[in-house]
Amino acid sequence: MWFDESATEAQRGALLRIISGQDTEPGATIFNVFASTLEKLHDPIFAPIDFHVDVAGRKARLVVPGVTEGRGEPILNPVTGAPHRVRIDMVDGFEYSLAEIGRGWTKTARPIKLELNDSYAQFAEIHLCQTGIVR
Repeated sequence: MWFDESATEAQRGALLRIISGQDTEPGATIFNVFASTLEKLHDPIFAPIDFHVDVAGRKARLVVPGVTEGRGEPILNPVTGAPHRVRIDMVDGFEYSLAEIGRGWTKTARPIKLELNDSYAQFAEIHLCQTGIVR
């Protein structure tokens, strides 16, 4: 996990509690659920983060120098080549309420080396509190 290097000590502590699921009710957020499946939690990386996202346009870019680089784009219609729009509406989901589906590319150098090319991507606005999604 990566956090912007400009976070204060108090913010860093709060972010670590949130991402590890410690500040939410059991099963209430993606962070709590994912944290329950991990055997090892790698040390956080505090670094400059360049992040831009356009959920409706299904476009995103993330760069953490020396750590990861990724981008997202719309799915393209195989016949016309035009952007194709697909959405998932999760009425009672705990991850999000609405997600736009796209394509993604990701490459990480550490702590785990990984590369995904033209894979599945989701674009969503997420508003969470200790009890889950704020609706």
